[in-house]
Amino acid sequence: MAAQTRTAVDSEAMIASTRNKLVLEQAKAAGLLGAAKNTRVSGRVPSELIEAAKKRAHVTSDTELLELALSRLALEDDFGVRLVARKGSIPSDIDLGV
Repeated sequence: MAAQTRTAVDSEAMIASTRNKLVLEQAKAAGLLGAAKNTRVSGRVPSELIEAAKKRAHVTSDTELLELALSRLALEDDFGVRLVARKGSIPSDIDLGV
């Protein structure tokens, strides 16, 4: 049982690492990340929030967490907003085949 749990944890960490790498690559390609780190961000948040976010993202430093979180937010698409905006735009008499 312990071996299965360890394998699941390793698998989750590998998936998170790959996802993080892809997000940072996209941010770099979009010109959001580069060599210069020229802005400092400061704020007060609960330490439990930071630790939970680091654990979930599989990162260890505050800088790494902020860079990843801000990249995800900056790259986030508006699919949900566009989907909700389409509500009622399909005629009710159309045959969807379901």
